[in-house]
Amino acid sequence: MSKLSDCIINKKVSSKPIWFMRQAGRYLPEFRKIRSENKDFIKLCLNPDLVKEITLQPINRFKLDAAIIFSDILIIPYGLNQKVEFKKGHGPILGEIDIEKIINCKESDFVERVYPVYKGIKKTKEKLKNTNLIGFAGAPWTLLVYMINRESPKKNFNIENLLEDEKKIEKLMNKIESFIYLHLKNQIEAGADTVQIFDSWAGLLPANKIKKFCFEPTKRIVARLKKLGKPIICFPRGINKKYEEFCKVVKPDCISIDYDVEPSWILEKASGIPIQGGLDPKILLGSTEDLKKNIMKYISIFSNYPYIFNLGHGVLPETKPETIDFIVKFIREKND
Repeated sequence: MSKLSDCIINKKVSSKPIWFMRQAGRYLPEFRKIRSENKDFIKLCLNPDLVKEITLQPINRFKLDAAIIFSDILIIPYGLNQKVEFKKGHGPILGEIDIEKIINCKESDFVERVYPVYKGIKKTKEKLKNTNLIGFAGAPWTLLVYMINRESPKKNFNIENLLEDEKKIEKLMNKIESFIYLHLKNQIEAGADTVQIFDSWAGLLPANKIKKFCFEPTKRIVARLKKLGKPIICFPRGINKKYEEFCKVVKPDCISIDYDVEPSWILEKASGIPIQGGLDPKILLGSTEDLKKNIMKYISIFSNYPYIFNLGHGVLPETKPETIDFIVKFIREKND
């Protein structure tokens, strides 16, 4: 059993597994080289050989306990026939949404469009020995936001407009939910040891909508996935004190926290569920002393609790690879 699985399944506390969200990507010069030669980001995510190479880049550099498959949460809208492209300096741009077309999308058509993702997982798994391979997907609410808003809500977003026709939105969300489950199930069958569900925009939901659009759909996906026997990590970013209720309602195998969550608070509120993450990625851009102090805060608070060291969001592009190497070695020295 891998160190990550041991922490989540057996709730082992003696050593802390380490991996980083967005560890395979833009801060690595070897990734930037591949990216410069592959302008279409979605096509890159659907190239199994390059997916394998990119996923393994941080594993070849650092002594990490998990590889996360190189992909994107917007692979699901792409699989549902919505156009997805990435514009430099802007982020994702999605095409017009045809709700009826999406609702009538067949599972076989979806799988055919995204099959290279599963092929990439198989190829990557063949190269990994004791390192956990993580598959992932976006949560229903986050995918709905992208699909309706057609770009990141950081740019332009009005929740009242999105929820104007709530019945239609529910219908679409139910469809998205079923395809998230299918996509994660297929990743597990292809060789993923663990899966993570990213609800990157859960923090946009008002208190009276969070249960309906975040907790309940994620709970249904998690309940179905648990039958497949692989650990499920959930990351409902930005929900602050609602993390407590999320843990009680959704019951993931592991809860990933963002940098606004106080570690000592979640330690008391996680209902015994293993915890992952929390460190602000911006701290990696500062001084070594500040970095050490912040790492030790998490390591000390979770010293007697099943905890996976990670960040409270993805590695920033400005991060030096040497900083990731330093963090891994520093934690190993303190914990192993």
